[in-house]
Formats: sequence, C-alpha cells, structure tokens
Amino acid sequence: MNPMKILLKSAIVVTSMAVLVVPPIREAAAQSGNNRPASPASRPSFSVGKQASLPEHAKFAPEQIKDGSALFTQNCAFCHGKDAGGGESGPDLTRSKLVSADKNGEGIGQVIRHGRMEKGMPSFGSLSDNDVVALVAFVHAQQDAAMSQTGTRKGVEESDLQTGNAQAGKQYFQGTGGCASCHSPTGDLAGVATRYTGLKLLEQMLYPKEVKAKVKVTTRSGQTFNGVLEYRDEFTIGLRDSSGLYRSWPTAAIKFDIDDPVEKHVDIMSRYTDDDMHNVLAYLQTMK
Repeated sequence: MNPMKILLKSAIVVTSMAVLVVPPIREAAAQSGNNRPASPASRPSFSVGKQASLPEHAKFAPEQIKDGSALFTQNCAFCHGKDAGGGESGPDLTRSKLVSADKNGEGIGQVIRHGRMEKGMPSFGSLSDNDVVALVAFVHAQQDAAMSQTGTRKGVEESDLQTGNAQAGKQYFQGTGGCASCHSPTGDLAGVATRYTGLKLLEQMLYPKEVKAKVKVTTRSGQTFNGVLEYRDEFTIGLRDSSGLYRSWPTAAIKFDIDDPVEKHVDIMSRYTDDDMHNVLAYLQTMK
C-alpha cells in the first residue's frame, strides 16, 4: 500500500501553507551590539536523504540565532509554531521556497517589514534592523536543522494527494457513499476545491469544520421548535431559531431529534476503503 495513503488514513496532519517573511538586512548586520555581521559565506552543500542539499545563505552568529529564537517565540510562534514548522494558521517556514531562496534576508526581511495582508500575515515594521537580522538567522537555522534530518517530513504537498480516480470518486459520491443525498457539486460544493486545497480539502471532506447540527424539539403539549443546536448536555438542550432567539428545555421534559452532518462524515469513515477516500478526494478536486 502507498505509504502516503497509510499516513493519511491513520492521522491527518493539517498544515497551513502561507509564508512569513522579512527585509534586506545587510546594513543592519553591521551594527554594534550582540548581533554580529551576517556576511554571505561559502557554505558547502552536502547530501541529505536522497541527494538533497541545504540552501545556501549567509552565516549567522549563534547569538543572532538565540536572539531570533526569543523574538520568534514572542512575535511569530502563535502562527508558525515555536520551531517555525507550521502552526494553526501559519505555514511551515522550514519548507518555504522563499526561505530557501533567501541569502541574506533580502526576501524574508521584506515580508517581516511589510507583511502579506492578503494571506493574513501582518507587518512588523516596528522591529529594529537588528531584530529583523535575528529573526532571519533563526528561520534559516530552523530550516537547516529540519532539512538535515531524513524521514521526518512534517508536511504533505497537494500533489501527494492527487492519487485517486475522479470518475470512480464521482460514482462513489453519487452511489455507494450516499454523499449526493446531502451535497451537490453545483450547490454547497461549488468551488470547494478553490476554497480549500491539499490537506485542508481532505480535512473538510473527512471531518468538516464549522458545521453546526440542527435540532427539532417537541414539547409535551405538541409544540415544535426548529433551529441550530447551540447547547447540549445530559440535562439541557438549547437551540437558536431562524429569528436568532435562543431557547432551551430540560431534556426530561421534551423529545428532540438532532441532525448532525459531521456524524455522517464520521460514520462513513468506518466504511471508506483507502481507494474510496482518495477517489472521492480526486472528484472534489475537480470542483473549482
């Protein structure tokens, strides 16, 4: 069996792929203080795994990397993870093409200074030149460390997921899987492959986020109330109706029926074969 399919079957690693970056910093590296000049160095490229080579960049002092680590934790780790390997909303910088191409902060520095608002990356224009140098040093050090290890790839490329048969996925979607009873390629799924790509699309397929259950409550007097399920525990059920009004009842005093779309996705997981999952994903990838 394809090892990548086994990986996806057993655990879904959700990784955002945006990019953090920072401005030209050659002059900043020459300033006094704890930071030392970030002079371009001739670095030998050596094999990592299957003949992969570390990107070439300036050589940074240990003090700069240490300072950068503290700054990264304070300003960047909430999006990119404390090790720059990707977080809840930020990309894995150790696999960033921009970081790999950066030699002396000319690329990373620009993004740090100006941000990428269209991708949710804020600007950090208030940072000093020395701070930017330190951040660049840390990001490069983290990429070097990550690329020096073999067999520890943390992310999954979109191309890794393009292994299914879209036609077979369409047949499963419309037939055995029963997906068409709730979803439509021209309705709720129109453009889904544009809104989500790679692992995000797979995650939405297997366990959709931000999908709320609906509930129908019937009181002892026969009145019925419908709405979005807002609260449920052993003793209470609560809903919000179409007008936005919140209502709740003791569960012992009513009857209720819950329609939870996520549970249907969870249920089908036990019936998916490895091929089914990748075929349906291939079909979804055509919905742009």
